[in-house]
Amino acid sequence: MKFTKMQGLGNDYVYVNCFKEELANPAEMAVKVSDRHFGIGSDGLILIKPSDVADFCMDMYNADGSQAEMCGNGIRCVAKYVYDYGLTDKTDISVETLAGIKYLKLHVTDGKVQGVTVNMGAPELRPSAIPVKSDKEILVDEPIMAGGREYRMTCVSMGNPHCIVFVEDTEHFELEKIGPEFESHELFPNRINTEFIQILDRKTVNMRVWERGSGETLACGTGACASAVACVLNGLTEEEITIHLLGGDLLVRWDREENLVYMTGPAAVVFDGEISLT
Repeated sequence: MKFTKMQGLGNDYVYVNCFKEELANPAEMAVKVSDRHFGIGSDGLILIKPSDVADFCMDMYNADGSQAEMCGNGIRCVAKYVYDYGLTDKTDISVETLAGIKYLKLHVTDGKVQGVTVNMGAPELRPSAIPVKSDKEILVDEPIMAGGREYRMTCVSMGNPHCIVFVEDTEHFELEKIGPEFESHELFPNRINTEFIQILDRKTVNMRVWERGSGETLACGTGACASAVACVLNGLTEEEITIHLLGGDLLVRWDREENLVYMTGPAAVVFDGEISLT
C-alpha cells in the first residue's frame, strides 16, 4: 500500500489515495499504521476517496481504529494532497465528510498548496446533537465534575463533539490525568474531545487538546473552531482569534451574521512511502 504521511500543525495522519489503493479493513489498518514504534506513526489514517456529492471524500480513522466525523487539520492536508499530487487543478474544492460537505479555498505558491481556508460550517450548540446528556438548550459555562474537582464547560459540535474548558495556565495543566476523565465522562455518550483554553487577550488564546481515541495531539482543527465559538459565547474574545497550539497557530473566525466558522492554517507533506498489507 502506497501512502503519504502529512501533518497540519503537527497533527499527523497517514493518507491513502483510494483512487488507486483499496483497503479491506481501514479500522484495523489505522491501528497498525498509527503505532509510533511498530508502524509508521500518526494520529490516525485518512482515506481520500471518490465522492458522488463533492469533489472528494475524506474517510478518517483515529489511532485506536474508531471512525471520526471530521478533522480540521486533516482536511487541509487532503486539500494539499489532491492539488499537489495532480488529482485536481482547482483552488476551490468541496470535500465530503461524515460531518457534511466542507468547502475549501487553497492558497497556492509556486505550484504547491501552502495553506488552506476551510468553511467549517455552522457550530451545533444543541446538547442532543453534540451529543451531551442534558435537558438545557445550550451548555455555556456549565459545571462538570472530573478528576475530583469542578470545572466549567461549554459544549460545541463542529461535526464532532467538543467540550471547552477555560484554565489559567495550559502549559502546566495536568492534561494526561484530566483528559481521559473528560473523554469517557458519563455525560458524553459518544465520548468527547476536550480543549483546555487559556485566554491571553481579546484576540489570542493558548490551547491544548485531548482527542478521543488519540490522546493529546499537537493540534485539532475542529477543536480550535469549537473553542473560538466558546470564547465568543463566554464573552472572552472577539469573533476572529489566533489560537496557539503546540504544533503552531490557527486563525479562526466565527462569522455570527452568517453563523459560519472559517479556519485558516498550513498543511505539509512529511514523506511518501509504501508498506506491505500482509
